[in-house]
Amino acid sequence: MKEMAESGELKNLLQEKLPKEDLNTKLSKLVNSAPVILFMKGNPAQPQCGFSAKIVDVLKKNNVEFSTFNILADEEVRQGLKNYSNWPTYPQLYSKGKLIGGLDIVKELSENGELVDALK
Repeated sequence: MKEMAESGELKNLLQEKLPKEDLNTKLSKLVNSAPVILFMKGNPAQPQCGFSAKIVDVLKKNNVEFSTFNILADEEVRQGLKNYSNWPTYPQLYSKGKLIGGLDIVKELSENGELVDALK
């Protein structure tokens, strides 16, 4: 047992036996956890990629209130959300549980004056 605990094998065995929330259920809860939520690398105060920093700036310039989820903190969410949304890159912006898009789409909506309406 001690050897299994030290190697991490015991932890893996125990985790396999615990009921695990279905990934799609978890992702559905996450995308619906706030009226507007941004899945990004880092957080608004410290974005960890240029695309995340740019989309935060666009949202702030449009006075959009939004929550965030740092996809670097949860590998399961990071990989699973790509399939869930059928969108391969980050950041991803959701409004009321529906994918709005990534940086290019959000920038385009902002430039056309349509972003705030798209988030309603």
